[in-house]
Amino acid sequence: MLQYENITEHVDALKKPYEIIFVDDGSTDRSPEVIKGIAKHDRRVKLIQFRRNFGQTAAMAAGIDSSSGEIVVFMDADLQNDARDIPRLIEKVEEGYDVVSGWRVDRKDTLLTRTIPSRIANWLIARVSGVPIHDLGCSLKAYRGEVLKQVKLYGEMHRFIPIHVSWIGAAITEVPVKHHPRRFGTSKYGIVRTFKVILDLITVKFLGSFSTKPIYIFGGIGMALAIFSVASGIVVILMKIFLNHSMIRNPLLLLTVMLIILSVMFILLGILAEILIRIYHEAQQKTPYSIKETVNFPK
Repeated sequence: MLQYENITEHVDALKKPYEIIFVDDGSTDRSPEVIKGIAKHDRRVKLIQFRRNFGQTAAMAAGIDSSSGEIVVFMDADLQNDARDIPRLIEKVEEGYDVVSGWRVDRKDTLLTRTIPSRIANWLIARVSGVPIHDLGCSLKAYRGEVLKQVKLYGEMHRFIPIHVSWIGAAITEVPVKHHPRRFGTSKYGIVRTFKVILDLITVKFLGSFSTKPIYIFGGIGMALAIFSVASGIVVILMKIFLNHSMIRNPLLLLTVMLIILSVMFILLGILAEILIRIYHEAQQKTPYSIKETVNFPK
């Protein structure tokens, strides 16, 4: 109820039509009943109720699929984000940006278990992805709807949405937003989540850099292993010629054979990945590009 009142208070002032979509991700309290009661009196309020807890990524994906607005704003229900920041995010989108990310400059979370791990993860993500956002973990973000609907979310990839849309050339900016101490419930995030973020980041980096050319990564590793195998084999031969060292008892010979096998396997894996990528794009009629606008083409 408090979140609904906060949102309507500040969004009504924009004098624009809007909808509020609540996604209940398997809550065990009375949230669905409260939202249904609000929806009876306010047709702008909609509810999506999951049968069980599917995670934040699934909840955001359901919200995206069900949204109809030109601008989509995400916001957690724990009251740590401030609804008065929503008009500022929308204003930035109207200036021409596709993604406006909230930045919790003065974050009201525990320092050791949440703030420091989050800063480390955000720094690492920015360096690897090339998308200079300080606070990817902040849920308060505004997106242009047409851009957002091109993103397919799986696993725990909701925090990487700005990176996904950057692949299609989206204009991204940040806006400092307010952050309040948690008033209800307990956080499920901690230091362990940082390691999960790193694993997700590896996936994102691969999808962003090599999703249309996987042979480059697998074939590159295979070629590097082949070079090492040749070098190791030459050392084995030289040791036999100049040091009269037995080739059979030389552990470098086993290393050479192992490197040859691994190099072949990685190259074949790259070829298989290339085939799978082509099947993926052709089966979904998915193009490896995204068009922003066309001129003088038939609709």
